[in-house]
Amino acid sequence: MIYFDQRRKMLMESEYSYQLQERDDPYLYREMFPYTEIPKTTFNNRVSPVDPPDEIWITDTTFRDGQQSRAPYTPEQIATIYKLLNKLGGPKGIIRQTEFFLYSKTDINALRLCQDLNLPFPEITGWIRATHNDFELAKGMGLKECGILVSCSDYHIFSKLKKNRKQAMDDYLGIIKDALETGIRARCHLEDITRADFYGFVIPFVTEINKLSHEIGIPIKIRACDTLGYGVPYPGASMPRSIPGIIYGLRNYAGLKPEQLEWHGHNDFYKAVVGSATAWLYGASGVNCSLLGIGERTGNTPLEAMVIEYAQLRGTLDGMDTTVIKEIADYYENELGYVIPPKTPFVGSEFNVTQAGIHADGLLKDEEIYNIFDTTTLLNSPPTVAITSTSGAAGIAMWLGQNVFIGEKIEKTDERVLKLKAWVDAQYEAERVTTIGSVELMEASKNLGIV
Repeated sequence: MIYFDQRRKMLMESEYSYQLQERDDPYLYREMFPYTEIPKTTFNNRVSPVDPPDEIWITDTTFRDGQQSRAPYTPEQIATIYKLLNKLGGPKGIIRQTEFFLYSKTDINALRLCQDLNLPFPEITGWIRATHNDFELAKGMGLKECGILVSCSDYHIFSKLKKNRKQAMDDYLGIIKDALETGIRARCHLEDITRADFYGFVIPFVTEINKLSHEIGIPIKIRACDTLGYGVPYPGASMPRSIPGIIYGLRNYAGLKPEQLEWHGHNDFYKAVVGSATAWLYGASGVNCSLLGIGERTGNTPLEAMVIEYAQLRGTLDGMDTTVIKEIADYYENELGYVIPPKTPFVGSEFNVTQAGIHADGLLKDEEIYNIFDTTTLLNSPPTVAITSTSGAAGIAMWLGQNVFIGEKIEKTDERVLKLKAWVDAQYEAERVTTIGSVELMEASKNLGIV
């Protein structure tokens, strides 16, 4: 069938309609995932076109996936974090939704506290067991959307559920129909999509979900879950690991619109951020993240990273307040006792701290030489220096300017700098190997008569 695509303004040929391919045994892509070896990244040089949506946004799983790898938050802590998400996302609600468990009284109390705030964003959505009673519970709590787990790889269908593909599909469709008939938007979580038979199960299944949605008249969403972080962003990579191929296929073979499509990444292979950005570029409106990347195993895509990625791709923050990122980091460390690795981009205490004298010298001359952007304005985190054997006079000048003579421009030839540098050099000549902290430097400055 040939049709004229109004958005692309060209004649398009509709693709083959994929049907469920049943199997007697699971298809585990053993050459690609040998298990006793590192997984293989293979290529077939089939390149999907970059096709970003008109709108992109962030969704949050801090209170769902983010609670599966740390001590549970209290309802009051959740309410505080929810307010910070609202502030960070700005008036346009770029942080569009966040999801809550509905299992316990604690979960429900947290949800109610957040509902009582009457904030427009992020929209509160649910995460429930796939039962009709739970759908009714979600509806009774005033939720319009809930997540449903629909595992889609043969690893899960055959080994976890002990079913074949048709049995799994029929059961899933029944559950989704129950959700839609209660008036709840179903957000279908296609777990383990990067090990699934994309054309033999995923596309036929999502096509049937979409048909059901149109019949009942309630839209659905599909969350493509890279459960073990296998997704790769490379053009020409072969399925099922190709993120461009997955997003292109869901849009063009299963008929999904960008706003129906969301990517959920994990960081097992250090690709969570680039994988999420790739999903945006190839046609998914939503990327699902958690604050600080806290989540199962190595964690989810860090939400704060995608705020910065949004601005890089769109050229604007669209009203997001990036200074809230530091507020969030401070809250986690000071109130929740969570230790953020100091070198973590954007949120770590040392993400823009230099120990190299040549870098400190550059920062003294022009901060822009060695700072990623104006971190003082955008993240409320000015670039700083740590004093070691390699800091040199420039590093000490910078430290004095930031900690002792605040606001004064200190040159590296300043007598006060040279006096403190002589003391620092003596420390390392005596075989010291550790960084000299600010408390110790301040004490030395007093003893040397610098202060």
